[in-house]
Amino acid sequence: INGLEKGFGSGSNRLEVLKGIEMEINQGELVALMGPSGCGKSTLLNIIGGLLEGDKGKIKLGEFEYGKDLPAKLVDLRRRGIGWIFQDYHLLSHLSALDNVALTLELAGKNEIEAEELAIIALDRVGLSDRMDHIPDQLSGGQQQRVAIARAISGNRRLLLADEPTGNLDIASGDEVLKLFKELCHREEDPLSILMVTHDPHLASQADRMLLMKDGKVAASDIRSAWGIGGEEE
Repeated sequence: INGLEKGFGSGSNRLEVLKGIEMEINQGELVALMGPSGCGKSTLLNIIGGLLEGDKGKIKLGEFEYGKDLPAKLVDLRRRGIGWIFQDYHLLSHLSALDNVALTLELAGKNEIEAEELAIIALDRVGLSDRMDHIPDQLSGGQQQRVAIARAISGNRRLLLADEPTGNLDIASGDEVLKLFKELCHREEDPLSILMVTHDPHLASQADRMLLMKDGKVAASDIRSAWGIGGEEE
């Protein structure tokens, strides 16, 4: 990401949220992004994910180059380049784990047979090969989040954007999700990259690298400065 800027409003009411973001994420890297509420983390993720256009700057992800493009022009990026994971799982309650993942692939243009094959591979990668026929109510919170992760990685996307991915999970389930993230990033074949927004310093400290967003910029950080956000430092 080079020189990414984004503001909202106009005239005296204009608020500059992103003030020239410079960021690089390597393939196979798990990066935690921290920062106080309202600092622009969600805005940054939405632009990277092709859901919002920036005012200035460029983003390069493999074959994709964008930044100021309208979301309507970035359908292919969202289908093939980037997957999303939220703290709410957004699963369809009447569909099995397999069908929840396969449906996304069909919407991206895969035929029914290919979508099911790719969904099976994705669910196996997240350790749910024995839960494919279960509907969400038959799965624990951690298992539902694994289905959501399988949906996000299906179709060989290069980058996952995780927005508070353990926010609705207990500590044990959250640790399992983080362990899975590390496995997906650090495997030898086709490693993923994950940018994870979190307010949890414990979670962030286990990432490969931490970034701190403040005053419209992003800088390298460590756990001590992250703890000091919005509160008194010891």
